[in-house]
Formats: sequence, C-alpha cells, structure tokens
Amino acid sequence: MGRRNRTRQKKIKYCDYSLMFLIIFLLGFGMVMLYSVSAYGANRTHNDPLHYLKRQGFAVILGFAAMLIISKIDYHVWFYFGNLAYLLSFGLCALVLIPGIGNEAKGSSRWLQLGPLNFQPSEFAKLAMILFLAGLVCRIPKQIGKFMNLIKVLLMILPVFVIVAYENLSTGIIIMGIAIVITFVASPKFGQFIAMVAVGVVGGGAVFIMAADYRAQRIEAWLHPENFTQGTAFQTIQALYAIGSGGLFGKGLGQSMQKLGFVPEAQNDMIFSIICEELGLFGAVCVILLFLLMIWRLMVIANNAADLYGALIVSGIMAHMAIQVILNISVVTNTIPNTGITLPFISYGGTSTSFLLAEMGLALSVSRGIRLEGSSHD
Repeated sequence: MGRRNRTRQKKIKYCDYSLMFLIIFLLGFGMVMLYSVSAYGANRTHNDPLHYLKRQGFAVILGFAAMLIISKIDYHVWFYFGNLAYLLSFGLCALVLIPGIGNEAKGSSRWLQLGPLNFQPSEFAKLAMILFLAGLVCRIPKQIGKFMNLIKVLLMILPVFVIVAYENLSTGIIIMGIAIVITFVASPKFGQFIAMVAVGVVGGGAVFIMAADYRAQRIEAWLHPENFTQGTAFQTIQALYAIGSGGLFGKGLGQSMQKLGFVPEAQNDMIFSIICEELGLFGAVCVILLFLLMIWRLMVIANNAADLYGALIVSGIMAHMAIQVILNISVVTNTIPNTGITLPFISYGGTSTSFLLAEMGLALSVSRGIRLEGSSHD
C-alpha cells in the first residue's frame, strides 16, 4: 500500500538572533572605542589606563547576564510588576534630590550610592515607564483611543517626568517620548498626538528652561558657539573639531588628538565625535547603520508580537533606543543644544548599559513568544 504524503501545519518557535548579534557587536565595538578614547585620561587621573574599561566591563557582564536571564522568563510575568516599578522609580528619583543622599556631579544630583557602586535611578525610571504604561494600556485597550483617556494616561507619568526632568531634562525627554510612542501604538490618531507633542514641547520646554538659568545659557551657546569658546560651548566646539578632522576614513583607531584632554570626558557623551575623528565619516555611518538595524529588528518583533502587551513593551524599548541615539548624535553635531545623554552600548556609563541590556532581554523574551507557521510532510 502506497504511502500518502500529508502536509500539516506546526508551530515553529522563534528567537531574534539577529538582534542578539547586533547587541554583542555593539558591545564589543563600544569596549574597543572606550579603551581608545579613555586610556589617556584614565592614566592621568587614576594612574590606570584600564580604569574606565574595567568598570564598564563589569557593567556589561552584569547587564548581559541579566539580559540572558530575562530573555528566558515569560514577559507576561512583568505585567503584575508595572505599578510597583513605577512607584519604586518615583521614590528612588525623589531620594536623589534630598540633600545628603544623592551624589552630586557637575552641579546636578543624579546618583545614589549603593555600596561601592553609583546607581542612576533615572535609568531605572525608563524601564519602569515601559512596563507601567504597557500594562496600563493593556487594561484599557478600547478606551485609550478617547482623547480624555489619553490625557489621563499621560498625566499619570507626569510625577516621574517632572522629578527626573528637574535635574536631567534629556532623560525626561526620553521618558516622555517612550510614553507618547506607547500610547500612539495603541491609538494611532495623528492629529491629537501632533497637538499634544506641540503643546508639550513648547509649554514644557519653556517651563524647564526658565527653571534653570544654565539651560537658557546652553541655548545661547548653541545659537552662537563662537561667543562661548572658553565656557559653555567649549566641549561642543572641540567635538566639532574632532568630527571635521576625521575626514572620510579617519586618522586611524587610537590616533585621535582631541581625546588628549581637548574634549572634556570624551568617553561619555562625546564619544561619537572621537569615532568620527578616528574612523571618519565611513565609521560614523556604519555606527548609525548598526543602530538603524537594531531599531528595525525591534520594529519587526513589535509587529509580530503574540499580543498587545508584548508589542507595547518592544515599542517602548524601540522608542528609548531611537530617541537616545538621535539626542546624542544631535548634541555632538551641535544640531540641538548640549544636554548630557550617552550613546547606547558605546559611551561609558554602567547604569545605562546595564538597564539597556535588561530592556534587550525583554525584547528577546517577546521574540521568543512569536510563533511562525511552518509545514511538515509525513
């Protein structure tokens, strides 16, 4: 008796290994560039050229372990912790502002001391906002389209936004951007979002600029950097020198001159300018393309997520990544006023890197929930 072939559908488990590769590549590239940029300064200030590299390496190992663990956990578990994460982030961000508790640097109080480590609560607030808003929107998916409900949802994030933006406006902008993207994905009504963004940018921006004199001075330095060559605009001008001197293919890895004390703390916010100097326009474009590929993979995961909750989580992570990269590169190229924000996975910053990797673990967890239809024959 002849054997008949039968075709049946089966579920194929999926994991986005492309995203994992991009993460590993950016981390490796970031460690190489961090050593190139920071070795001279670290040797002068800490008598150890590996000082920043070792601290960043510890954060990368910690964050990568967290990413792998979180990627194995069903992301639906976090649905029940969104409110707790929101309250905890608000409490930690409030603690930073209390004199004697928060650690101050460069005139701003942004860190909490946890034993030998400095912890930046505003980085945790970004992750907390993603979990909180994704859970909140999933509880009222049909009501979120109503304008008043949308306003109520956004008002709920104001306490964390205000307390973060008071000392760190750039992080506040990212938190607000995450909120807008998540609610937009759940209710894509262009008109009301354009109106809200316009009101928020104009109104909120004016309030926070007036709240601190140094922000108004930064805007003036952005518009007329030639008048602030020894003050507010010094770092930006030196960064532009680095970008301009790199040419098409750069001076070569490790050959930067601007990192030798001309660009203050180049390993932090201004590391992209040294990438441009050492690797040229070609290297800068490659870095931007890597981030675009990462954002694209996050978009693919969000579009194919098993449910709304997973889609909103990954949309929030995508918004965080995209906004932070845009802000950092815009500041370095003097497209917008100078504001302290790191380049993801590349700039020195242990707290930022660790929480970004935790977010990537969430994205990978959502990707594991994707089921592909395949066929088998027997």
